[in-house]
Amino acid sequence: MTASPPGGAPRPGRILLVAFLALAACYFLLPVYWLTVAATKSNADLYGSFGLWFDNPRLWHNLTRVFTYNDHIYPRWALNSLLYAGVGALLATLLSAAAGFALAKYRFRGREAVFRCVLAGVLLPSTALALPLYLMFNKLGLTNTYWSVLIPSVVSPFGVYLCRIYAESAISDNLLEAARVDGAREERIFFTLVLRLMTPALVTVFLFQFVHIWNNYFLPLAMLSDDRKYPITLGLVTWKEAADRAPELTQYTVGGAFVSVIPLAVAMLVLQRYWRTGLTEGSVKE
Repeated sequence: MTASPPGGAPRPGRILLVAFLALAACYFLLPVYWLTVAATKSNADLYGSFGLWFDNPRLWHNLTRVFTYNDHIYPRWALNSLLYAGVGALLATLLSAAAGFALAKYRFRGREAVFRCVLAGVLLPSTALALPLYLMFNKLGLTNTYWSVLIPSVVSPFGVYLCRIYAESAISDNLLEAARVDGAREERIFFTLVLRLMTPALVTVFLFQFVHIWNNYFLPLAMLSDDRKYPITLGLVTWKEAADRAPELTQYTVGGAFVSVIPLAVAMLVLQRYWRTGLTEGSVKE
C-alpha cells in the first residue's frame, strides 16, 4: 500500500489515529489544566466557581502565601524533595550504569543468577519493602534522617535491567578491546566511553528514578517524623489533613501541588532531546 500523494485527502486510518492521540492528550493534560486554574483561585472560589475557567485570578498572591506559611516550611520541603530526587536519581543512574554494563559485558560465575534477582526486584513493589527497610534503619539508628530516604533511593532494579539491555546492543566488544589495547584502564573506559555511549538510556533511568523519588510518599511517611525533613508529597498531605481546622490550607495544598509539578515538567523538557538523538539507535547493529 502506498502513501497518499502530497495534497491528497488523508487516509481514514490516519484521521482515527490523530483523533485518538488528541483524546489521549486531553485526558492526560486535563488534570494539569485544572490544577493550573485552581491555583489562581481563592479558597472560596475553589467551590463556588466553574473549575475549568479562570475567575478573579490571584496566582501570585496564592503562591506567596504558600511559600510563607508556617515559617516558610514549603520551600524547605521543596529543597528536601530536590535533595532526595536529584541526588538519589543521579546516584541510582550511575549505579545502574555500572551494574548494567558489568552484567552485559563481563563474564563471571553467577551472572545470570544476579540478573534474575534484578528482574525479581523489578516485579517487587516498593511499598512492600518500606516496613523491612524501616526496621533495618531503626536498628542502625538512621530513621528520621535524610539517609533513611536517600539510601533506598539509589537502588533501581529497572535501571539495571534497562542499562544491561541497552549496553548489550549499543556497546561493541571490538570497541572495548580497542580501548584496552590502547592502554585504557577499566574505570577510564567506563567513565569516558561507556557513559557517553549509554547517554540515552541513562537519561531515561534518571527521569524515571527522579519522578519515582519525587512522587514517593510511603517511604518518607515510614521513615520521617520531623516535618522539617518532609518532601513535598508528604508535606502536602499533612496540609490536606489539617484543612478541617484551617480551611485556607486547602488552597495552599492546591498551590503547592501546582509548584511541585514544575520541576518535573522542566526536567522532561530539558532532557527529552537526548531521547530524540538516539534512544533506539543501540538496537540497530551495523
